[in-house]
Amino acid sequence: MLREAVMRFAKNPFHRRTPSIPFWALRDVSFCGNAGEIIGIVGRNGAGKSTLLKILSKITYATTGRVSVHGRVASLLEVGTGFHEELTGRENIYLNGTVLGMKKREVEQKLEQIVEFSGVQKFIDTPLKRYSSGMALRLGFAVAAHLEADVLIIDEVLAVGDAEFQRKCLKRMEDLHKSGRTVLFVSHNVMAIEYLCPRTIWIDRGRVRRDGDSKDVIREYLAHFASAQKTGSDLKERQDREGTGEMRFTGIEFLEQDGQVKPVTRSGEALTVRLHYRASQAMRDAQFGISWSTEFGSPIASISTADAGYEIPVIPAGNGHIDITFDFLNLMPGRYWVSIWTTGPHHHNTVKNCWDVLERCAAIDLEWADFYRSGHGMGRQHGIIFLPCKWSASMNGGQAPRECASLDSETGNG
Repeated sequence: MLREAVMRFAKNPFHRRTPSIPFWALRDVSFCGNAGEIIGIVGRNGAGKSTLLKILSKITYATTGRVSVHGRVASLLEVGTGFHEELTGRENIYLNGTVLGMKKREVEQKLEQIVEFSGVQKFIDTPLKRYSSGMALRLGFAVAAHLEADVLIIDEVLAVGDAEFQRKCLKRMEDLHKSGRTVLFVSHNVMAIEYLCPRTIWIDRGRVRRDGDSKDVIREYLAHFASAQKTGSDLKERQDREGTGEMRFTGIEFLEQDGQVKPVTRSGEALTVRLHYRASQAMRDAQFGISWSTEFGSPIASISTADAGYEIPVIPAGNGHIDITFDFLNLMPGRYWVSIWTTGPHHHNTVKNCWDVLERCAAIDLEWADFYRSGHGMGRQHGIIFLPCKWSASMNGGQAPRECASLDSETGNG
């Protein structure tokens, strides 16, 4: 920005900048979206998705090439864009609506609908600085979704918010599509992309890898991760990582409890995940985390050393590893993705301040298991997880209750 350039010059007017090697966030990206079309955009972190949306929204200008967007554009790219934290939610609706091109009369006509959709009625006259990030996002999406725009650009609106809000977002985007609006939708939740978008564009390392029918593109996108699974244990060469770099993950392994490599993992078994790392210097109060998601990107669970109350006062410089042991994997058979991160004690798990972040860095395939020893087993048609239970029945005539298999809390056996 001009202000930043002036400040740099004022601080050091005779500083000579060394020439830098240009980095192309996007290169040779070309596509056309028609009126009334809803287009999904997928890709790994750092692929260039957000840069593309900023260029289409005219927040960032392209170095070369031409961008042509016809009609009024509304965009929701980051939580809190167009908001002022000292103003109330109601005042921010007017402010954000004005930023997006709405007239005051338009905002007043739709104020009740916006507030009701956002679900923050009780706090609408509370300063925004008291809102959680989820509340701010709901309010921002509510304003953007009720703008009479021809093109709606949305970046990861499903990343924050509960299941009910996510359903409302999907329903609203579907309604906008039916009313003839064009929607560009970026999300890591490919299940939502496939449900909502007939067409999907896959961006990989700044280029369009594939553009076409959502089912075909998403199948190839997920297959690309599957092909990378064979070398997924070696993380040294991964380029799609984020973080400051003081510590880097170098490998990941799935092990038996005795430390041997686990060739097959079945539902209900124990599993140890070993994370190898390299620290550039002695690190204090390090935290590690791991999260699980389905093959379609839906989050399942996330846990960190801080959540478990496990403290690591000092990690010496050099190589090391940390183990996470799951005594009982109550996931249905299928493929699951693992994401990992490491950070310091005061970084609040923000990606840009973490030491290292690797999204979907390894996949694990859980095989079928006859957990109840009934000969039937459990499959994905029953859901994502299974809940070990005990059944009993009391019959007329004083018959004794019958019990089926249950989980032994001491041994973990059925």
